[in-house]
Amino acid sequence: MKQIQHVFFDLDHTLWDFEKNSDLTFQKVFLLNNIDIDLASFLEVYRPINFEYWKLYREEKVTKEALRYGRLKKTFDAINYVISDGMIGLIANQYIEFLADFNHLFDGTFEILDYLKDKYKLHIITNGFEEIQSKKMINSKIHHYFDKVVTSESVGVKKPNAKVFNFALQAAKADKENSIMIGDNLEADINGALKVGMKAIHCNFENQIIKSNNFISVTSLIEIKQYL
Repeated sequence: MKQIQHVFFDLDHTLWDFEKNSDLTFQKVFLLNNIDIDLASFLEVYRPINFEYWKLYREEKVTKEALRYGRLKKTFDAINYVISDGMIGLIANQYIEFLADFNHLFDGTFEILDYLKDKYKLHIITNGFEEIQSKKMINSKIHHYFDKVVTSESVGVKKPNAKVFNFALQAAKADKENSIMIGDNLEADINGALKVGMKAIHCNFENQIIKSNNFISVTSLIEIKQYL
């Protein structure tokens, strides 16, 4: 890793605790709109549906608008909760509006960023929505650590598309040989980076059994210190 000069991070599920912040956002939105649903039951159904829609979104099979509406519609249908399309639209908008009000980060985020900031140029590559990613970073007080923040929407395609990584490398004035990607998603972050010739560190916070010699796997952010 001696040749590494640029460290690219994913944001959601890697530094910014998406699930915790998302859960709190739904709690707020449902309370505001008097949606009488057991939150835990809703989330149990919603999470895999949301995962499914994000995969379709990465593969350019659904639009941003279809994702935001469809994941809610499918969840409400699955739990047999009668709700109007208008209310689903309102919830979808409020969810995005309030999501960055909650800014839980994974343990070790500030420690690892403080450790890395004087040794490397730090950057973000994210598939998250353009209008909210900077807000998340500013509100959680991590924005200043990063030199370049590249969203997939600004490029026009999503990770793992090579165009996103090549765009980010060019924006950062970095070479693939001296760059490493750190992220949670094997498909989008790790395989995407490896295919363009970058190195990669997988944030395996769920401690899944993964066998590969092509990348490093860590179960906490602090473990990254062992490699960089």
